[in-house]
Amino acid sequence: MRWSRYYLFTTREVPRDAEVVSHQLMVRSGMVKKLAAGIYSYLPFGWRSLAKLMEIVRREMAAAGAVELSMPAVQPAELWHESGRWQDYGRELLRLSDRHDRDFVFGPTHEEVITDIVRHDVSSYRQLPISLYQIQVKFRDEIRPRFGLMRGREFLMKDAYSFHTDDASLAVTYEEIRQAYCRIFEACGLDYTMVEADSGAIGGSHSHEFMVVAETGESAVVRCPECDYAANVEKAETRALPAPPAGPESGLRKVPTPGATSVEEVAALLEVATSQVVKTLVYMGPDGPVATLVRGDREVNEVKLAASLGAPGIRLAEPAEVEEATGAPLGFAGPVGLPDGLRVVADESVRPLAGFVVGANEADAHYVGVDLERDVRVDDWADLLLVGGGDACPRCDGKLEEFRGIEVGHIFMLGDKYSKSMGCTYLDDQGESHAMQMGCYGLGIGRTVAAAIEQGHDDGGIVWPLPLAPFEVLLLSLQTRNEEVVAASNQLYDELTRAGVEVLYDDRDERPGVKFNDADLIGVPLRIVVGARSLKEGQIELSLRRTKEKEMVAVDGAVESIRERLEAERARVTGSGG
Repeated sequence: MRWSRYYLFTTREVPRDAEVVSHQLMVRSGMVKKLAAGIYSYLPFGWRSLAKLMEIVRREMAAAGAVELSMPAVQPAELWHESGRWQDYGRELLRLSDRHDRDFVFGPTHEEVITDIVRHDVSSYRQLPISLYQIQVKFRDEIRPRFGLMRGREFLMKDAYSFHTDDASLAVTYEEIRQAYCRIFEACGLDYTMVEADSGAIGGSHSHEFMVVAETGESAVVRCPECDYAANVEKAETRALPAPPAGPESGLRKVPTPGATSVEEVAALLEVATSQVVKTLVYMGPDGPVATLVRGDREVNEVKLAASLGAPGIRLAEPAEVEEATGAPLGFAGPVGLPDGLRVVADESVRPLAGFVVGANEADAHYVGVDLERDVRVDDWADLLLVGGGDACPRCDGKLEEFRGIEVGHIFMLGDKYSKSMGCTYLDDQGESHAMQMGCYGLGIGRTVAAAIEQGHDDGGIVWPLPLAPFEVLLLSLQTRNEEVVAASNQLYDELTRAGVEVLYDDRDERPGVKFNDADLIGVPLRIVVGARSLKEGQIELSLRRTKEKEMVAVDGAVESIRERLEAERARVTGSGG
């Protein structure tokens, strides 16, 4: 493709709303163009990269036995009422009405639609298992779209769904798709890890996320260097915390703590460790306020709390709500003497404490010497701890390490969450009806490409892994008014094209500096420079974008040299070859 005839316009200006490198470089390199908040057009240069990823995805999904289809983006509200998600999904669900005032949604995901399809076509155990997938536009009305394609409102996603007679069959397909995802991300040359995850609004009993390791990642992840344990911090576990020394056994006493509203201030004032203070945090759920207890030196994992309460819409109470529930101003709430109607949930870290400190449910006062069994009513115990780096691995004797990651894939064991509510059933060999067991498998197309840029860039621009690069080779003709240079460049371009090499030929009448800067910006893996000086010696210059190492090769046989360099780079990325 000749640049002069291609729709590719680069810019030096960094978009004001671009907070992360991938967003900046995708706009500057002419890959995407913003239409509205969180909504982007995929321009030709960007679409080529997305198309390459989609080709890899289709290959590996086929290898895993999944069959491609396409489902409507706009879905009738009746299906979402059937599943129970019309209200449960929340404000990210874009609801709309047609001219007849019938309600629809712009699909953020397609569990309802695929279940509706299968329930009308499949009725016997002999027809199961089946796996179906699509690559399609989704829409989630993010409250704060940002980071370009990493957290947009409209996005391109591969979503797959499987249907089974039982859990054992589901587990087999889940493992097949898991392995397919690993092959996809390995084929892309990405540094990734798979972690245990919370299922969120999708639901189900079991899920894993695939994270591309990047400093700009929105997700905090922990993993153990000694074993294979890894989890999103929303899901992560740790072994029981070692109990701190017990406080003085002087009985329950109320002591003044004027102005001390934080754990650190209380601990300093009373000369105790923060681990000997118990925080009482009030959350508002659908059934009213809930008092949550956690050790003072730790934080509540709100995802775990919501799961334990069965209430995905929880939020921290406002100061007035805290005072109404406990009688205490913010910073002085505690579990001693709470009203009987207020539910109390405690983290397991509180259980071994003795002689600890809590708020006294009145301004400027705390209780010391608190005994759990004597003084505190706990309705429920749960693992509510937010796990972080340095905590003990729950599987071995190792210590967890924390890093940032970009979620690019998420797979779920849904069970019968949708099939049961929507009547998606099959008849077994005895003629008895059962709800099908389902799996769901999502992969972000645009997000994966953006993650590749987050991992592969330098001060000059993008450094593409070869499998995702829009073009394999960038051919630069430095003197477009020199007949010999133009003739040699044209001939090399034609030969490369006939050889099946994906080449972008920069034949623009621009200064060499402009061409070199653009070459760094767009990041094509192999660069070929045809200039008058080297051409007189029968040579052209080759360099890898990744290493910037340059070498001169003979014009005669240049195509073979280029193909050898590409094969070596492809083998390096995918781990194949010698």
